[in-house]
Amino acid sequence: MVFSKILRAGEGKLLRRLNKIADAVESLADDVADLTDAELRAKTDEFRERLDEGETLDHLLPEAFAVVREAATRTLGQRHFRVQVMGGAALHLGNIAEMRTGEGKTLTGVLPAYLNALTGEGVHVITVNDYLARRDAEWMGRVHRFLGLSVGTILSGEKPAHRREQYACDITYGTNNEFGFDYLRDNMAWSKADLVQRGHHYAIVDEVDSILIDEARTPLIISGPAESAGKWYVEFARIVPLMRRDVHYEVEEAKRTVAVTEEGVEFVEDQLGIENLYEAVNSPLISYLNNALKAKELYHRDQQYIVTNGEVLIVDEFTGRVLAGRRYNEGMHQAIEAKERVQIKDENQTLATITLQNYFRLYEKLSGMTGTAQTEAAELHQTYKLGVVSIPTNRPMIRADRSDVIYKTEAAKFDAVIEDIAERNEAGQPVLVGTASVEKSEVLSKLLVRKGIPHEVLNAKNHAREAHIVAQAGRLGAVTVATNMAGRGTDIQLGGNPEFIADEVLRARGLSPAETPEEYEAAWDAALSEARSQVKAEHEEVTEAGGLYVLGTERHESRRIDNQLRGRSGRQGDPGESRFYLSLGDDLMRRFNGPMLESMMTTLRVPDDQPIESKMVTRAIRSAQTQVEQQNFEVRKDVLKYDEVLNRQRTVIYDERRTILDGEDLADQVQAMVDDVVGAYVDGATETGYAEDWDLDQLWTGLKALYPVGFTVDELLDRVADGEQAALSAEDLKRALLDDVHRAYEERETTLGPEVMRELERRVLLSVLDRKWREHLYEMDYLRAGIHLRAMANRDPVVEYQREGYDMFNVMLDGIKEESVGFLFNLEVKTKEQQEAEARAKQAEAEARALAAAQAGTARVRARQAAQAQAAAAQAAQAQAAATAPAPAAPAPAAPTGVPGGPAPVAAEGDDRPTASGSPAVAPASPEKAPAASPAASPAKAPAARRSRGRHAAPEPTAPAAEEPAADSGPQLSVAGLEEPRRSAEQLTYSAPSLDSSPAETGRAKAAKTATVTGTKEPARNAPCPCGSGKKYKACHGAPSRS
Repeated sequence: MVFSKILRAGEGKLLRRLNKIADAVESLADDVADLTDAELRAKTDEFRERLDEGETLDHLLPEAFAVVREAATRTLGQRHFRVQVMGGAALHLGNIAEMRTGEGKTLTGVLPAYLNALTGEGVHVITVNDYLARRDAEWMGRVHRFLGLSVGTILSGEKPAHRREQYACDITYGTNNEFGFDYLRDNMAWSKADLVQRGHHYAIVDEVDSILIDEARTPLIISGPAESAGKWYVEFARIVPLMRRDVHYEVEEAKRTVAVTEEGVEFVEDQLGIENLYEAVNSPLISYLNNALKAKELYHRDQQYIVTNGEVLIVDEFTGRVLAGRRYNEGMHQAIEAKERVQIKDENQTLATITLQNYFRLYEKLSGMTGTAQTEAAELHQTYKLGVVSIPTNRPMIRADRSDVIYKTEAAKFDAVIEDIAERNEAGQPVLVGTASVEKSEVLSKLLVRKGIPHEVLNAKNHAREAHIVAQAGRLGAVTVATNMAGRGTDIQLGGNPEFIADEVLRARGLSPAETPEEYEAAWDAALSEARSQVKAEHEEVTEAGGLYVLGTERHESRRIDNQLRGRSGRQGDPGESRFYLSLGDDLMRRFNGPMLESMMTTLRVPDDQPIESKMVTRAIRSAQTQVEQQNFEVRKDVLKYDEVLNRQRTVIYDERRTILDGEDLADQVQAMVDDVVGAYVDGATETGYAEDWDLDQLWTGLKALYPVGFTVDELLDRVADGEQAALSAEDLKRALLDDVHRAYEERETTLGPEVMRELERRVLLSVLDRKWREHLYEMDYLRAGIHLRAMANRDPVVEYQREGYDMFNVMLDGIKEESVGFLFNLEVKTKEQQEAEARAKQAEAEARALAAAQAGTARVRARQAAQAQAAAAQAAQAQAAATAPAPAAPAPAAPTGVPGGPAPVAAEGDDRPTASGSPAVAPASPEKAPAASPAASPAKAPAARRSRGRHAAPEPTAPAAEEPAADSGPQLSVAGLEEPRRSAEQLTYSAPSLDSSPAETGRAKAAKTATVTGTKEPARNAPCPCGSGKKYKACHGAPSRS
């Protein structure tokens, strides 16, 4: 409370400054209004020239805002109110502007976006879903395009080349997840040509409390396929339904945790047929059990997820939207799939991860807009250094917020809700009904159908129609059932939304602000005027009926979500009303103080259909929401504390990657690596004992695996120690080996050439760094999974995580150096020219073979034809002799088959079996058929044979994924033993903020715990190696072999 007062101490001073800015903008209105469209558009170039000459954005602000205000009036027919100008100035100054729903936050954001885009460094406008990003880019983009700025949109599923174009625009709209994932993908890229983002200059975050607070509990994670263990998910999906709550396990819904009792452990051991579930070899099974229990008790169909076409899809708790392509981590998604008996997809391992907190800290300047931020002002200031300023409303709010009513049972609550809706609907008053889950919205919809009340349902299952549904929610007699209106970004106007109606009319004619901007703008004024006339009369009728009535059927765990639902009514001074209907069966009431209230109502014999209203109930609800918000805040702080450790390491690695991708000369850096590695080898061999005790033979064995050592131990001793090892100093040894390794590296560079060597250095460093970083993420996840146990030894888990994480990071850096040096010396390298020369040589060899085969076939055919002609002549001579002979005589013996000069045997046509001599049999066929006996002689088949031989003889090098290499990317190399298979987009999984409030582990930590189970043959990667070396299996016999 005290901290909040301190934070708001300077708010009055800031508001006075914002008022002065608004006065300055207002004073320029008439001058700007006199400008023609061309003159107004030319202001953009003028502002940029003035910036180049040294003026600041703050100095340009009043004039730039006045220009944007006039442009919006001309293009959209909407003029910024004074309070919107104040909000825009607050955003430019790096604050969070708290503006009530309906005050025009989207239009407000145009002002600072234009001003900051003048620098040419790019502005990111971040919202909560693809629909809003596309809508705002098209709608507000009309203003920016009118003023000569380019506008892009980042949507899910777009190709990298298209994304790169959108990021190159002056202003780019998109969702927080897409911006974050693009940042992670950029730091997995193998060439500069694969990068899509161009920096983090300025960001405006819409619904900032939802993105920076609610969704900050879970990090963004890009994962790839890991080892599958699907049978255990199925097995525990069979066992868990047999287990009884409060007997075999206990559930604490407030903390979203489950705990197995001793009786439950015995039950599972009996089901699996094992002696001890907690033996080391069986311990991975515990995570399967816990996930299966959570899937049963904490994750419910049509609430936390839906099942569509045999696939489990997550439903965002805060917005009610389906998070397409998102999956829970640590095997939780697989457990739900097993429970629902759909196909179980493989677990994933983390490839890249970052929290939203640390992603948004990358921006040089950050600002945001929301209707509800003051309740979280302390956290926003602590985490992001952002101040919150409440912007006054344009008109006084006259909405009537009624007190909550609570019923004993859910059925009684819904009966009362239906009666209230029916009464309002009969009077023509529009009603917006908010529900907490897809399941509840469908239950309510069925009750409305039964009552005969026409209505629209807006939930995660039909969000494609949501814009149309919400645009009509303020019309006369409309009833709209919505799953969490939070984050919709929509303005419900009484009588309908004229801009939306006009846009629909123009789109029906085939016009679009993005594809046909000139035709769209030409037709816009007439369409908007007609839509406003249509809406005006209905607006008056709805106002007389009482305005929009917002009815909440359940309190959300966050007060902000409730306030946002209420805020849909009473915009811009319109009348309105709101009320929440609750029951003791609601999730929030059941988790906090529900049993106590139910006992009280039972004691007082309150009928089921009798609602109660009391201060105690209000306090209980407020207390429950406060507890949940505090728990979520602790989770976010916990996530941030641990990610701070990883963030410092990530910054080092990603900066190093960018240096490599930028094509900088790495020769000095590589030379330092070589010196460090050889020096470390020498230090390790000489750190203990006297010189005569050093095992130089073992040192030489290690060094020879690293690089070609140029002298033997004896040669070294003769040269620097007169042949006596006892006279050898560590400094002399190190100096001699460093000189030798420098000589070897120079020879390597001379052999390959400087240009090829630089490219090899780049490729090796990228490959090794990426692989080592992934392994490090695996280790850090595994460390994070068990670090809380240190608290049992009175140690601070965070401090322990920092200390061990630092040690592990240093080990990783040493590993990067050692492996890189080894690869640089030992990998076989071929340039593109060498590959092409080899391919040409092998193709020529294949063609020569084909030609020789063809010539041999021709010779064989001619020989057979000659033999056949000779045999025919002999037969003719014999016949003639027989005809002229006076009497029959005994025939002369024929020459043996296969003997030169003898006749060739005759075979059936098409029979090419070898004869006794091994030559193919040839049928006495016509000359046209004779060549067919030799496939090599066929002109049609010879090229095919050459293509086949060429393809197998000279495989092409792996190409960059779907992108041409950059012009400055260096020579293209084929490096045996270094190439890693590129993961296709289909192989990657994206995990983003979801509803799970428990601290999230990434997939690797769980994979480490689930890799070995009873009956498997291979030990877990982090288990001790069975050989008895004392090392982990992955670092010993489980290590990938080098080629």
